[in-house]
Amino acid sequence: MTNTNSKTKTSKNKIGFDNQLYLKLQSKNILDRIKKFKKLYLEFGGKLFDDLHAARVLPGFDPNIKTKLLMKLKDKAEIIFCISANDIEKNRIRADLGLSYDNEMLRIIDNLRELGLYVSSIVITLFKGQPSAIKFAQKLENHGEKVYFHKYTKGYPSEVDVIVSDEGYGANPYIETTRPLVVVTAPGPSSGKLATCLSQMYHDFKRGIKSGYAKFETFPVWNLPLKHPVNIAYEAATADLKDVNQIDPYHFNAYGVLTVNYNRDIEVFPVLKNILKKITGKDIYKSPTDMGVNMVASAIIDEDVVKEAAKKEVVRRYFRTECDYKRGQASFDTVERIRFLMAELDLTPDFLSVVNHAKAISKESGYPCVALELPSGEIVYGKSKKIISASGAVILNALRTLANLGDDFDIISDDILMPIVKLRTEYLHSKCSVLTVDDVLIALAISSHSNDKAKKAIDCLPKLRGCEAHSTYILSPAEEQSLKKIGINITCEPVFLNNHLFED
Repeated sequence: MTNTNSKTKTSKNKIGFDNQLYLKLQSKNILDRIKKFKKLYLEFGGKLFDDLHAARVLPGFDPNIKTKLLMKLKDKAEIIFCISANDIEKNRIRADLGLSYDNEMLRIIDNLRELGLYVSSIVITLFKGQPSAIKFAQKLENHGEKVYFHKYTKGYPSEVDVIVSDEGYGANPYIETTRPLVVVTAPGPSSGKLATCLSQMYHDFKRGIKSGYAKFETFPVWNLPLKHPVNIAYEAATADLKDVNQIDPYHFNAYGVLTVNYNRDIEVFPVLKNILKKITGKDIYKSPTDMGVNMVASAIIDEDVVKEAAKKEVVRRYFRTECDYKRGQASFDTVERIRFLMAELDLTPDFLSVVNHAKAISKESGYPCVALELPSGEIVYGKSKKIISASGAVILNALRTLANLGDDFDIISDDILMPIVKLRTEYLHSKCSVLTVDDVLIALAISSHSNDKAKKAIDCLPKLRGCEAHSTYILSPAEEQSLKKIGINITCEPVFLNNHLFED
């Protein structure tokens, strides 16, 4: 089962980003904004937990850094969650975790409260009577949550006098808040965060509360070049949303400084500026860049490391999009967009070294294959053969190699594997007898109770976090998610393993 091939490579653990410096600079910037207003609505873009894109693009970035920042401000902050009724209705999925937006929001809220952070309310935005949104609200209310419905804003985007009136923002119920910093966040993009902030500001000013607005975004990075790989990686990550990075013309006209923003913020800025002026009676910001609180560039400590990591992420997004298109889950426009971004950085799919290794071993053996690069640079393989899937086999081979167990030792005996096969096929009536990553890890965990070598192998599992792997076929969603939970950056060739229409 074991197939390994060593090669000399530099360390995979180079750091390009200083978390502590970022935490210090970002929190200071936010505190400076709070001082300008009696209450600040801070729109939080990106992910509060598990910002895996940022961690991949900025080696050293803590994927949970935003929650640590909130912990520093916990006595001043409360959190409002927004979720679009359309996303609930369509059962929109967060691709990297495989969770629907509504379940992802519930997961995040529980995690925040376990940390002692105050989540005060939930807003279902863009509401127009969607049945699933009503059911979701009932579920939340049954748990004692405060739930608000916000409808489409009348007059938006052109009729500012209607938007900033009792017919527009005033038609939304007012969300009672008690702290000077109100973080408005969501499980994903296009969830109505901005509209919620502006609606709250309208109600505040009617009550004599001088509130303000700012935006916390990680990407694009405003003071990195437009075509910097980090910013292009952001475009690749949002290719399905048609986000495009652009030079902020308003910032350049106001200050003579070139900065980067993305098309949606630039396009909406004239409207937003007029709305803010109508609410507050003055011009608060001269450009969309002014609105942002983003100190990422100041915390990059190794430009070359970050550039290489960002390029790798673009290639990963390329494979992801090609596979999604093959599955019927992405448009050809998105595929073309990713291919264009690859060309901008002069990248080819084999920029990830595991790609050619996987294809070569698959061609040589005649079997589908997964190749994985260990932290040392050594390549291990797994092939779809016998009773274990290629991804299950590569995990076993990787753990065997990391634990220095050699090639001639089976760390899981057939006495454990075969009953699992029998359970799947005879009792659960599955047509697939091949054991998956989860099956293999459970079997290994059982073996570790009485087998010291199996225990030594499974104890090496954390060492696989951050490793690159490539499959010569499209993995099942379950296997792909299992590898991602381990922390492996998995990519796949856009090729089906077989002609089956239904995945068992």
